[in-house]
Parts: sequence; C-alpha cells; structure tokens
Amino acid sequence: MLVALQHIRAARERIADKIERTPCVLSQSLSEHAGHPIHLKLEHHQTTGAFKLRGASNAIAALSREEKSRGVVAASTGNHGRALAHAAKLEGIRAVICMSKLVPENKLDAIRRLGADIRIVGNSQDDAQQEVDRLVAEEGLVMLPPFDHPDIIAGQGTLGLELMEQVPDAAAVLVPLSGGGLAAGVAAAVKGVSPDTKVIGISMARGAAMKASLDAGRPVQVEELPTLADSLGGGIGLDNQLTFAMCRGLLDDVILLAEDEIAAGIRHAYEQEREIVEGAGAVGIGALLAGKVKANGSTVLILSGRNIDMSLHRRIVCGEIPSFAERAA
Repeated sequence: MLVALQHIRAARERIADKIERTPCVLSQSLSEHAGHPIHLKLEHHQTTGAFKLRGASNAIAALSREEKSRGVVAASTGNHGRALAHAAKLEGIRAVICMSKLVPENKLDAIRRLGADIRIVGNSQDDAQQEVDRLVAEEGLVMLPPFDHPDIIAGQGTLGLELMEQVPDAAAVLVPLSGGGLAAGVAAAVKGVSPDTKVIGISMARGAAMKASLDAGRPVQVEELPTLADSLGGGIGLDNQLTFAMCRGLLDDVILLAEDEIAAGIRHAYEQEREIVEGAGAVGIGALLAGKVKANGSTVLILSGRNIDMSLHRRIVCGEIPSFAERAA
C-alpha cells in the first residue's frame, strides 16, 4: 500500500498537538537571483531541529499499547533518532537508536540528552540496521525505520500540506532526498492537492542511494561516504517497500550537488537569510545558486534541518570546505 493524501490528512490530525507548524517566508535575495518568488519553508525551526519529528510522532501515536510496552528501535543518521527519542520520551517508552561511526558527535549528544539508548555499529547505516534487526529478533523491540514505513511517510507528508496552504500557487517544491520518506510524503501531499506542481528531489553527489536506485530501476547499494549533507547518507534498503516506488512515480526530477555547492547553500542561508541550517537543509538553496534548478514560478525550498556541528558551521561560513569534499567541475 502506497501512502495517499487521505493518510497524510489523518496523520496531520493525529500529530497536531505534537509538532510545530513551521513558517514559510519569502526570500528577497533568492527571489532576485531567480527572477521568481522563492519561499523558504523553515522546517529547521521544528522542535527537534528537523522535519523528522513529524514522522516519528505519527508512527509512535499509531502504535498499540502492547507495542509501546516493548519499546522502539531504529537506525538513524541522527535526526530520525533524535525525533524518535523525543517522541518516545513524551510517551514514556523505551527507545534504542542504532547509528554508524559517521554520525556527527553533536547529533549523538542530542539523542543522549533525551534518554535514549545509543548503539554505535559499523561504518554505514546498513551496518546499524543489522543491530536493529538483532534487537527486534532478540528483545522484541518495535522497529520504526527512518523512511520506509507508511506512518513515517504520512507524518512527513504533513509538511507538504502545510507548505501548499502557505504558498498555494507554488510551481515547484525542492525537497531534500535521502531514503525518500520526506520526498515521498511531501510529493504525495503536493501532487494530491496540486497535480501540476513539480516536486524535485535534491541530494549530494557523494553516495546518493535513491538517485542510484532510480537510475538502476531497482534499489541498489552505494558506498556511504563523508559529506556535508550527512543526514542524506545511507541506503534505501534492497527490500524497500514504499519510498522507492513513490519517488519513482511522484518526483519530477532528482538533482545532485557537489560539496562546495552544499557549502554555498549553508553559507547563503547564514549570510543572507540569517538562518543556521545543516548541509541536508541547504541543498535546495545550493541547487538554485548553482543554476541546477531554474525557477519558472513561485518555488518553495524546504530547509529540513539545523542540526549541524557549530564548529563545522563556522568553518564553512568562513569559506573552508572539508578535505573530503570535491568541488563542482
């Protein structure tokens, strides 16, 4: 079963008192650059600093009493883990978050402060998922994955409903793309209310699993590499049930950014918009500045998260790009 508009509307009712309705503002600087109105959906102002709280809150709210008593577990690149830990704490249930060694320390610290049990396993999200599978099998925890789950997708889709109410004439929406939970949910909501609005997925060139899978016509594995858009890392799962098909059917295009283009997005958000965003949250701005997306009318860029290490942020704002990052040709 794919997630449809009615599921997203039901999710919005379910989580209305658990999340923030985030602002959507007109960017004067980007509008002048693009020659069309460019709106920024400030989802990084969400309670846990990222959109992930929507899906996590919806998924936990949908659990039975028996499932809640067993506790929940997930693999995460950071933001889903933080959101799940927050939502679980509000319900008084156990949460175990499994992550790879690539997850930044600032994201680990935020999850620890919420009282979740953290497991660091291997060098990729696929490695972390193996620990999740073990905990499900041996301890009976309920797995709530970061993207390939109908309640997660429906929760993320509430963001699409909001932005279309805020910018009803949107010609295009630029959405960060990783495992596809946000992109699938937002696209289902946007296309459900405005079929002609384009939805474009934006990812990084280093390890874009969904793009590689869409190009191959099936879910494939990719090497997980260090990137400024660390929240977009990880695979989509070779047994992907929902997000691959939804992204294939709903996204109008997928754009990849080099690391210096992501850095330019972070820098612009800070210098021109007075917003602190992480790499994944800056990819829409980066794509527009790089000329990889051309606006043909009102366009909404989703600033999906702010959970960046501030020492890294300072380095980027001062013009530095980490040594692993290649520059655009």
